[in-house]
Amino acid sequence: MKKILLATLLVLSIALIAACGDGGGGGGSDGATSMEFWTFQELHVEFFDTMMQNWNEQNPDRQIDFDFVPLPYDDMHNRLLISLQAGEGAPDMVDIEIGKFANFLRGDIQMVPINRVVEPELNNIVRSRVDIYAKDGNFYGVCFHIGAAVIYYNEEALTEAGIDWRTIKTWDDYYEAGKKFAETTGKAWSTMEINDPWHMWPLLSSQGGDLLAPDGTPNISSPQMVRALEYNQKLLQEGISIVTPGDNQHSEAFYGLMNGGGVGSVIMPMWYMGRFTDYMPDLNGKIAIAPLPVWEVGQPRSVGLGGTGTVVTAQSESPDLAMDYLAYAKLSTEGNVEIWKLMGFDPIRTETWTMPELRDARPNKFLDYFSTNPFDVLLEVINEIPAITVSEALPPTMDHMKNSVYYLTYVDMVTDIAAMLAEEQAKIQY
Repeated sequence: MKKILLATLLVLSIALIAACGDGGGGGGSDGATSMEFWTFQELHVEFFDTMMQNWNEQNPDRQIDFDFVPLPYDDMHNRLLISLQAGEGAPDMVDIEIGKFANFLRGDIQMVPINRVVEPELNNIVRSRVDIYAKDGNFYGVCFHIGAAVIYYNEEALTEAGIDWRTIKTWDDYYEAGKKFAETTGKAWSTMEINDPWHMWPLLSSQGGDLLAPDGTPNISSPQMVRALEYNQKLLQEGISIVTPGDNQHSEAFYGLMNGGGVGSVIMPMWYMGRFTDYMPDLNGKIAIAPLPVWEVGQPRSVGLGGTGTVVTAQSESPDLAMDYLAYAKLSTEGNVEIWKLMGFDPIRTETWTMPELRDARPNKFLDYFSTNPFDVLLEVINEIPAITVSEALPPTMDHMKNSVYYLTYVDMVTDIAAMLAEEQAKIQY
């Protein structure tokens, strides 16, 4: 019965995927190798299509014709898992989000090791951005970005409230500034996400904490987590902050509030820059990017958050070609420059951070939008970007935080956070 159900789901998945394919590769170019590429983010399609065209110009004897298939986040990851387990129906290449990646490292791994293209570049990239997609000495994915967490200040609103964001160095400073901002403007200083972790993780990591312990087991009942959630709850209780409209900072409700000047600051990784430029046009020229506050001066002012590992699946009939294209797109200098220009991501190849064509070249929608240069901030915290711990326990741990812990803390306002976390940690299964 289980085999019949699995087969039925697989057939439906393949049919739906075929209906969704956008044929972005140009459809059957003469002599080109046809491959399928799944992603959960349409913005990625533009980048990979651009890099495919560049690849084909530079490699006339190794042409590629991708069929790009953008799918909803959960649908794509679920269908991919079914296809890989069934041994058929998977694409040649696929984007896997970091919160789901460990699910694909269980048992008999159905992704192609890409050590051949990764190892020669380890001295040129931020290594943690491939380590998070590795297991037992094999690399399986390459990230788009470092995902350096920063803080975005509405500089115009802060100035009107008499607040200089440059003086905010600690989380105590941040609290005091927020209290003044809320009292002066009647607006929210920040928002607390219920179904995303980005607002909280920096308060945890600056203490040396993480969602997982160093051995990869869930660690949500740690003293660092208690401190971070108690701090956020205090901001809510005192009316300094609010629960994020739409429950996360990727919702239309939040974009509308922020775009209208209704929020003073946003804690998010650098990859969030594109959300400002694309969804909050009225804040053009008003947003400053800065290193994160810390609990005590000397602690790391950032952390590498989020990520998408692009992989070659074991079902690809052209794994070597796919692997070489992946290296060109995401490990090469040319690819990292395009990642910045097209998507505004902080590139994993460190040499690009000081390249004039990135940090100074205008017009550029990101450099033109923000009042501070993102690369100045990145260089300031270059040695203060610890990596998060990744294991098979990360997906269920993140899900449990989103499905339970944040709601209990920010909406139910549970009074004994330490006891609640101990109880909730015991419920996490993986």
